[in-house]
Amino acid sequence: MELLKDVQRVHLIGIGGIGVSAVARILVARGYEVSGSDVRQSALTDDMASIGVEVFIGHDAKNIEGADLVVVSTAIPDHNVELQAAREQDYLIIHRSEVLNALISSRKTIGVTGTHGKGTVSSMIAWILEHAGMEPGFVIGGRLNNFGINARDGKEWMVVEVDESDGTHHNFTPDLVVCNFLEPDHLNYYDDWDDIINMMKTFIEDNPRLKEVFINLDCVGNRRMAEMLTLRPTGYGMEHPTEWRAEIDGPGQLPIKFNAMHKKHPLGEFELNLPGRYNVVNAMAAMAVARRVGVDVDTIREALATYKGLENRFTITSGGGVTAVKDYNSHPTCMRKVLESARDLVDGRIYSVFKPYRYTLTKYLQDEYGAAFDGSDEVIITTMYAANEDPIPGVDTELVVQKIRDNGLNVTHIPKQTDISPYLLEQVKPGDKVIFFGGDDFFQMADAFIAELAQRGARVEPHQLQEPVGGALDPTTHKS
Repeated sequence: MELLKDVQRVHLIGIGGIGVSAVARILVARGYEVSGSDVRQSALTDDMASIGVEVFIGHDAKNIEGADLVVVSTAIPDHNVELQAAREQDYLIIHRSEVLNALISSRKTIGVTGTHGKGTVSSMIAWILEHAGMEPGFVIGGRLNNFGINARDGKEWMVVEVDESDGTHHNFTPDLVVCNFLEPDHLNYYDDWDDIINMMKTFIEDNPRLKEVFINLDCVGNRRMAEMLTLRPTGYGMEHPTEWRAEIDGPGQLPIKFNAMHKKHPLGEFELNLPGRYNVVNAMAAMAVARRVGVDVDTIREALATYKGLENRFTITSGGGVTAVKDYNSHPTCMRKVLESARDLVDGRIYSVFKPYRYTLTKYLQDEYGAAFDGSDEVIITTMYAANEDPIPGVDTELVVQKIRDNGLNVTHIPKQTDISPYLLEQVKPGDKVIFFGGDDFFQMADAFIAELAQRGARVEPHQLQEPVGGALDPTTHKS
């Protein structure tokens, strides 16, 4: 806590961000005076105001007045007026990752990292520890459905999603580390896949507090890293020989039932109300960590059966006989796994809706994007989100469209996002599935689309609506 010595009031720029708002929650819980600003009002800024944060909508140099510390994230550009004013006036400015590490340094910590799946694994661990009566704290990049929030302070243990996308994972020193996947991603920051693996290896080996590292051995990148590590990692997975291993029992429809083993010793059958084989692997990571900190197997079994996932991670809704899935992922590996799981939901056609993300990622993974939508009856692509990146010649939305078309799939390019919903409303029929891959703007579109279908569905004869395979879907959300 030396970093926060003599600090009483903290101002956070971009407090409507999921990561920054999480830090703000912990600061408030620790008794700091907290203010924050963002460009627009949102559910997260409203949450912040409800817990006593002074929230400013719009950035202004005067917002930082009276602060002892100004907190920024990688998403804040250098030209932000508050950041510029803080620099000109010699305010103490610290990245959110360093502030968070200072806040959790007095607790036993579990850090979950990797290019994807870390939110699900960390939230599973938090729920298992909660179910065991350990009252853990957590800081996770999504709202946990079991708790209704994305962060809280804890007693002995803190579970933290450690973001590797910008290299700031090197600012953390957890006692236990989970690395779920290492695949090409965030190539606006990293040079290539080798750079990602080497940086993760350094993060693990340079941590003086590290007691054990758990890695997903079904992931090629993790297996490559394991060969380079000087310490022996604890492995988990389904497809490769490893200490913690699962086998799915049955067809894999909800609820998924699987058998778990530790060093070939059977632990019995477990149940998970999330779709997808990949979530069984996530559960094995959570199980391995939970056992490491002393949670008994029966408690883990009960907790996994009641785990409700993260907001907008394979969130299922339905209306008018049509099933919609909202998923935050934009990496082709994740999208492929989501589609594999979606096929088991109901019979009917699958429409995949996607907004390509970043020139750098598209350039490196263009062939993977071409194959990511296998199983879709139609893929709808809208204009790429560049995220302030400079254009790369030849890398654009049309490249993604052509790669998908070259893979033999039916693809429709709809440049204006606002035209997607009207198009879908003309195309879909009861029994169809629509998968929305994207962010908040896509999820708002999905909600409006389903609401319109539900209204129209009220006029559809009951015999026209198709019952999902395995029984009716629970109207509550399921997430990955």
